[in-house]
Amino acid sequence: MYRYVQHISNYICVDGGNDENGVEENETGDVPADVGENTVSTGKKSKKKSKSKNPASTESHTDAVQTDPPSIPICQLYPKGDFPVGEIIDYEPNVDGRTALNRTTSEECKARDSAHIEIYQNFREGAEVHRQTRNHIKKWIRPGVRLIDMCEELERTSRALILERGLTAGLAFPTGCSINHCAAHYTPNGGDNTVLNYDDVCKIDFGVHVNGRIIDCAFTLHFNPKFDKLVEAVKDATNTGIKEAGIDVRLCDVGAAIQETMESYEVELDGNTYQVKPIRNLNGHSLGPYQIHAGKTVPIVRGGEQTRMEENEYYAIETFGSTGKGYVIDGDEVSHYMKNFDAGHIPLRLARSKQLLNVIDRNFSTLAFCRRWLDRLGETKYLMALKNLCDVGIVDPYPPLCDQRGSYTAQWEHTILLRPTCKEVVSRGPDY
Repeated sequence: MYRYVQHISNYICVDGGNDENGVEENETGDVPADVGENTVSTGKKSKKKSKSKNPASTESHTDAVQTDPPSIPICQLYPKGDFPVGEIIDYEPNVDGRTALNRTTSEECKARDSAHIEIYQNFREGAEVHRQTRNHIKKWIRPGVRLIDMCEELERTSRALILERGLTAGLAFPTGCSINHCAAHYTPNGGDNTVLNYDDVCKIDFGVHVNGRIIDCAFTLHFNPKFDKLVEAVKDATNTGIKEAGIDVRLCDVGAAIQETMESYEVELDGNTYQVKPIRNLNGHSLGPYQIHAGKTVPIVRGGEQTRMEENEYYAIETFGSTGKGYVIDGDEVSHYMKNFDAGHIPLRLARSKQLLNVIDRNFSTLAFCRRWLDRLGETKYLMALKNLCDVGIVDPYPPLCDQRGSYTAQWEHTILLRPTCKEVVSRGPDY
């Protein structure tokens, strides 16, 4: 069972303990006071940051206790809708010609901030769902588990906590569980019995949305401590990207800082030493309503776009590190698909294609989906129709993205809100 406290994660395991992916308790058995409220995990040592100026209200929070495994929808635990605020970070002084103090105290900025509170609360509800789901799945997963079972358990939990309701709230994209040299865009199709092993490095990337406001957040799971440095390097790089991001910051500057951090790490595997390389053709991205990639990309290497981040933009800051070439190519069997956001009306000749498109529009709209989800809806014999939708440009396939075989890759990711008054790492939790 979990009791709720008013930190950003709002849940702590009652029976305590030390979770390798969670929070270490102090000698008294309490969670340190600054965890989840104003710390940034760098993979090395937590650094205290500026305090949250708008913590989630405790007035509307009920005395309800989350079940174990979690099953009570987050909106029922916060009936007034004042969901936990993420980690608040002040903007760096003079980045956009104004000091952080001016942004924090300006009545004009506060007014603009208040105008977007409903959007922020949509993000925060999704973030709390993500935190509780990943906390559950980290305890549930172990070597020997089939990846398809892990994905279905994670998605079942997410659906329950988000109180899935059509396109209003639900899963934002398929659960990624890419292993080892495969960095992204792999989820098992039906009949895939791949098993997670002790020596695997698994990137668990999943998202939820409320009213199209997407939480895109990922972590790397491993059991063998020989991969600690690789995972630490990428986590540190992601936190560097979060620190550098801000209003009026150039995207290329964020990428340069990420690369410098990641390449400062080396990892020794089986007697060989590797410099951790950023995967240069993967990046973070802006987020739009029902749009996972909203137009701007956040590079993880130097030399990217001069474009600047802007006020009230929302970003997924993610980094990928590799012991291989630091470059991914398309893998084999496709599992991820997404309707082309900009596709206009395209006439279809095949009746089955029209029928499948109606299913996609009703259930996913422009959010990503996978073949397992079509199976779940009762669709059968749809592969030819799905290929037709891809061929005419209505749906885009997203194959697995893989570095060279034998290499290992890691990923960490958070969703951030560039609010007028501050930067909110909305998906931050006590685990990362």
